[in-house]
Amino acid sequence: MQRGNWTSVSHFILVGLHHSPQLGLSLFLAFLVIYVLTVSGNGLIIRTVLVDTRLHRPMYWFLCHLSFLDMTISSAIVPKMLAGFLMDSRIMSFQGCVIQLFSFHFLGCTECFLYTLMAYDRFLAICKPLHYATIMTRSVCNYLALGTWLGGTIHSLFQTSFIFRLPFCGPNRVDYFFCDIPAILRLACADTTINELFTFVDIGFLALTCFVLILTSYGYIVAAILRIQSVDGRRNAFSTCAAHLTVVIVYYVPCTFIYLRPGSQEPLDGVVAVFYTVITPLLNPIIYTLRNKEMKAALRRLGGLKEVKPH
Repeated sequence: MQRGNWTSVSHFILVGLHHSPQLGLSLFLAFLVIYVLTVSGNGLIIRTVLVDTRLHRPMYWFLCHLSFLDMTISSAIVPKMLAGFLMDSRIMSFQGCVIQLFSFHFLGCTECFLYTLMAYDRFLAICKPLHYATIMTRSVCNYLALGTWLGGTIHSLFQTSFIFRLPFCGPNRVDYFFCDIPAILRLACADTTINELFTFVDIGFLALTCFVLILTSYGYIVAAILRIQSVDGRRNAFSTCAAHLTVVIVYYVPCTFIYLRPGSQEPLDGVVAVFYTVITPLLNPIIYTLRNKEMKAALRRLGGLKEVKPH
């Protein structure tokens, strides 16, 4: 087909999650509760860190960034899902789809960089404690955090521009609950082999590099912890790192399943996508508050509760 005969798509129709009409209200209420808990939980972590001066350290500064990212990732996806459940509002403009895809990958890539940065911070704190304060100064933390956001922006700009340079002439039904790379590529009126290869190489290289850096950091961390003579010292060190390592696993496994199989159209893809777009942002504040003693103590102080000290 010649380019002159193509009719541009002006909007997309999000098919959403496959469910019976009777479940619409129940799904709306369930996802609404999850969204409210996600925003309030992550917002509580940000407020706690900002208010409690004992948490004014690089680890918790980066945790504030993570909580903000989780709030915004969820806000980029869930409100449109809720509208689809309640009002059957499934139409999204072409420009809105571009913005949603860019926002999601910008925030997701930034989070990927941030996890790597948090692992590096723990590496310095445990393996090089005498030099930690001089290396991780406030200005260094700010520059590193800014670098994660800048890296996410550049990555998402490349991905978004490379996808939407393709012609879209119909159909316009997105068999997904939000505008994402694999679902949108299936609607292009051109060969998407290069795009799929670019997505696989780009996201695969990015995820693999960050994951290897995280594993390397934790390899050194574990070796350093095992050299600690005190049992309490080892326990505290493991407790500090356990939360971060848990959220890294929760983040990487579903993302790898989706984006390193770009041609997949399995129904399981939608379930996995719900997990990392809706459930993971809710789990992160829960994991950090349950696994981190300092955060739990700070939350008790914020709530006016007396801190219980072990005998």
